[in-house]
Amino acid sequence: MDINQIPYASEAEQAIIGGLLIDNQAWPTIADKLQSKDFYDERHQWLFERISTLAQNDKVFDLLTILDDIKSCDQLLVVGGEAYVLSVAKNTPTAANISAYADVVKTKAQQRQLIEIGQSLVENAIVSNDVTKMLQQVNSQLLSLEKTLDISRYLTVVGIADFLQAELPQRDALLAPWLPRQGLAMIYAKRGVGKTHIALNIAYAVASGGVFLGWEAPKAKNVLYIDGEMPAVVMQERLADIVKQHENEAASFNLLTPDMQGKGMPDLSTLEGQRLLAPYVEDVDLIVIDNISTLCRTSKENEAEGWVSMQEWALKMRSQGRSVLFVHHAAKNGNQRGTSKREDVLDTVMMLKHANDYDPSEGAAFEVHFEKSRSFYGDDAQPLQAKLVTTSSGQQTWQSSTLDKSTYEKVVELSLDGLAPREIVEELDINKSTVSRHLKRAKDEGLI
Repeated sequence: MDINQIPYASEAEQAIIGGLLIDNQAWPTIADKLQSKDFYDERHQWLFERISTLAQNDKVFDLLTILDDIKSCDQLLVVGGEAYVLSVAKNTPTAANISAYADVVKTKAQQRQLIEIGQSLVENAIVSNDVTKMLQQVNSQLLSLEKTLDISRYLTVVGIADFLQAELPQRDALLAPWLPRQGLAMIYAKRGVGKTHIALNIAYAVASGGVFLGWEAPKAKNVLYIDGEMPAVVMQERLADIVKQHENEAASFNLLTPDMQGKGMPDLSTLEGQRLLAPYVEDVDLIVIDNISTLCRTSKENEAEGWVSMQEWALKMRSQGRSVLFVHHAAKNGNQRGTSKREDVLDTVMMLKHANDYDPSEGAAFEVHFEKSRSFYGDDAQPLQAKLVTTSSGQQTWQSSTLDKSTYEKVVELSLDGLAPREIVEELDINKSTVSRHLKRAKDEGLI
């Protein structure tokens, strides 16, 4: 590469060295920003390294000290001679802008690193056929470069007084009451219960500004539904049925599904997979991940460390104003499969299960239980019973009722059929006290 094209800032480098020589108090301003290797000019590398060593040992590093130092170790030629060092100090009138100069030098150093990574990739691509290995090396190099970014430009610490006076955007609801803007949520259930049924309907309601199971989307929002396993033709059929059920159209519903990908679905637990997805979530309000096991393939389900990358990604999405809904499987014991660390940063955790008296002939019918409800409570957090039914006209529609009401109605019905309380307990597989409470209520209401 032509030296004139190499990114570096000679004047900024000189201003940093000169600023430090004339004002030792400027050192703390840039101590955590730069290393000697960030300087392109070897003279500046040596001078900064020497200044850094003296500063870290609480020793003076003014012009006279540095000149004596480089004379004693015969380094005058390395640094360009005494005249050069004097000129650097003389041509720097103040250290006031040293922090800004440090940012410039750091940026140029990172640009040079990117060029080196690119050149290495080109050279390796010519001689190697192992594309996977090359991509892994590049990702590792990019991640290493990303860690050199000056975090002081990205972290913001706010005092309590300023924080309390800050005008923060309200977390308006995407789907009231349980899914707010910038919300993180999870739905989990055993296979075949209805996870995708409910996730698709939630996504469509948000995208259309509609209603589902009594949950209401105040306004249509942009949705990206990422499906990890459904055959495209089955997904098409399900979405066609959903469109018929809802009154509003959902033009802002977008779908990423396996059968329409030439190179497979991204692994969202990797940095590469997250980068592949990034261009498609820029204007999205809700991202649905259906499901964790098929779309987060690298991480091990039972290891908390394996979820760190996805948790960081989810928090990044939240900080950028997006909501994420994860769909996950339940283990044999009924709890969500794998590490419980997944729930740490979530606002809402929803568990679906079949009722104790469920019959497969009922089709899509399940109970909805809120196991975590960070921003809603009371009646809004009560469990529901949901069922997909077909009307006399052949139209499919979802019916829902509070689970408590549904159990109460069953107790009343069985009592009217002549069953004793003990038999009702056995039939519904519920506590004796629950049956007694419902029977007393029914008597008070004159139903039995």
